Amino acid sequence: MIRFTVLLLPVSLLACASYPGPLPGPVRCDAGRVQALVGREARPGVVQRARQRAGAREVRLIRPGQPVTMDFRSDRLNIEVDHRNRIRAARCG
Repeated sequence: MIRFTVLLLPVSLLACASYPGPLPGPVRCDAGRVQALVGREARPGVVQRARQRAGAREVRLIRPGQPVTMDFRSDRLNIEVDHRNRIRAARCG
């Protein structure tokens, strides 16, 4: 019985952990706002400007042959670059 109680103690403490509150409202990325950057070099300043213009929370640079996850995130801007680090495409997801 003591062993069972000791095992339940950490689980019961997790139930009392504080929750930081609701997450901020949904953020929608709009890749249409950054299509003018296609063909430009993907320097850090250009990439961050693209993220801001698209209204995305984060940006992911995708290099040729790089494996990427297939999860869809409406708040993420994906920027595909070529072997010369030029932007080939920008899409959300």
